[in-house]
Amino acid sequence: MKKMKYGLFFGDSITYGEYDGVFGGWVDILKRYALQKFNEGSQELILYNLGIGGETTEGLLRRLPHEMSARNAADGNIVFLGYGANDLAVKDGAQMVNAEQFKNNIVNAVQHAKLYAEEIYLVSILPFSDKADGITAASGKMRTNTEVLAYNRILKDIADKHALQYIDFHRAFLPDKEILLSGDGVHPNEKGYGLMAEIAIPIIEKYI
Repeated sequence: MKKMKYGLFFGDSITYGEYDGVFGGWVDILKRYALQKFNEGSQELILYNLGIGGETTEGLLRRLPHEMSARNAADGNIVFLGYGANDLAVKDGAQMVNAEQFKNNIVNAVQHAKLYAEEIYLVSILPFSDKADGITAASGKMRTNTEVLAYNRILKDIADKHALQYIDFHRAFLPDKEILLSGDGVHPNEKGYGLMAEIAIPIIEKYI
């Protein structure tokens, strides 16, 4: 008997797929892949893109309980958390979510997600282009690659401590980041989103 699982992707604009006018971002590529596999006879895996541009882990904690209870598959859920690029940003002279609070927020989100999810994936923060590193953007946010490393270490440590999966997109992007990122130096371009989907497809295949 076939089962139906849900994959819930929480995150910011990079989860949402901003600046990808071709594929709609890595999560949308995965959605189409899962649907294709279902049409070919695989188990059904419904993927929800729950990314919100500009969101930090503060916003995640506010909406996670409602989102999870609204989308709760009888046969199980898989949760992906992709945060940090906004948390680490400095705006109006202050970090949006400091490292200690970021750590606490992720742990709290994981603990709540475990009430519904059989597996949880923490998604690394991508590196920024050299032209965006330490530069204040039009949004008023200033980000540095030094902070990316620090926040990714927090994510990796949480994944290790809580027996979660860690998706290291950062390492995959680093050698070719200047050709995988869009003009703003923060979001991936179509090629970058394609690489993310390529890395994530084997994860999705485990559930279909």
